[in-house]
Amino acid sequence: MRGFLASSTGVTCAAALALPLAPPAAAATSSAPPATSSTARHGAYAPGGTQSLPLAPLARDRAPGAAEQGLRRRDVRRFSLVGVVWDSPATELHGRVEVRTRTVATGTWSGWQELETHNADHSADPDTPESTSGRVRGATAPLWVGESDGVEARVRGEKPPGTTRSAAPLPTGLRLELVDPGEDTPQATTRARAQAEPAVLPALPARPALPARQKAEPHVGPRPSIITRRGWGADEKLREQGYVYTKKVKTAFVHHSATGNNYRCAQAPSVIRGIYRYHVNSMGWRDLGYNFLVDKCGHIYEGRAGGVSKPVLGAHTLGFNSNSMGIAVLGTYSSKKPSSAALKAIARLTAWKVGLYGMNPRGKTYLKSGGGNLYRKGKKVRLDVISGHRDGFATNCPGKKLYAKLGTARSKAAKYQGR
Repeated sequence: MRGFLASSTGVTCAAALALPLAPPAAAATSSAPPATSSTARHGAYAPGGTQSLPLAPLARDRAPGAAEQGLRRRDVRRFSLVGVVWDSPATELHGRVEVRTRTVATGTWSGWQELETHNADHSADPDTPESTSGRVRGATAPLWVGESDGVEARVRGEKPPGTTRSAAPLPTGLRLELVDPGEDTPQATTRARAQAEPAVLPALPARPALPARQKAEPHVGPRPSIITRRGWGADEKLREQGYVYTKKVKTAFVHHSATGNNYRCAQAPSVIRGIYRYHVNSMGWRDLGYNFLVDKCGHIYEGRAGGVSKPVLGAHTLGFNSNSMGIAVLGTYSSKKPSSAALKAIARLTAWKVGLYGMNPRGKTYLKSGGGNLYRKGKKVRLDVISGHRDGFATNCPGKKLYAKLGTARSKAAKYQGR
């Protein structure tokens, strides 16, 4: 997304041991489908995979980019997360995307549910290897719908805000992505990996206060408990191998995943596996975009691979991924308040992580913009150490209700640092 559209419903912004502390972008005319596993397209059902189904015009207008496209109600293999992708990430979808799904448990159909269409502001910075890989596609935010085996979809073009012309043509190559998050423990998990990486990093106790006469140590909050990638069942074969780092972590950008609030905390690992598959297989990213994720019960999850204490370069805040980290709270918080447990988790995580780099959660810092719709490339921007996504990009993310609580998170984080 290259700008916040006022007519949209919101911009998206989806065991315990210790660890040591990626040619030009795809053209708009490209017709190559997103990466999709062969077992998802053909053959018997197997847990874990993506069904990628092309959308077709629903009205008489059969031309490419027709203003209404969709998928008639049909039976499909099981999935739990749904999104829509298209050929070019530089093309905006001006319109409304809705789906209906049939739940496996009861066989009943849901009402129409809307997907957040403006999602490109969660992405790698311009002109980076990840954004220019040729694999990246435009996409809506994914929506968690629970285990389903039927689907219907419709995409309706609307005129861009501030214009008088008719509905804009829809992007080319629209496809419906139906993601099955797979099992908790991928078959690819090896004994060596299981021995090297624990499922959960335990919370570490706070350091005892130093006598006033002693030189004060840096303000670093105690590390909170973190569920690792192994803990939530990441299939490491999906992502691009290797790690990419930035220099430090000066700012924590808070997001909402915009995947909806209809999940139980026990399902959070499945939601994350679904987002992971969507980011990599459907959108063409090297790995999960966020550095950390938090569920509504306050559990913290490792996101992009590379080490929880290290400055891993993410793809979460277009223009400001360098020297920052992205934290996504699972859910949609445009009209729903975040839980106190989620806010506490944000505070504990940031008190520790930004503290490792000498940052005060209540303070300000400067980041250089990589380019976006608020700040030109190269501009030095003064930001809160704990910022919302909308502070770096014109977007609704992390939702009005979550953004309003960031002051509380800053104060709590500072206290956890002993300030």
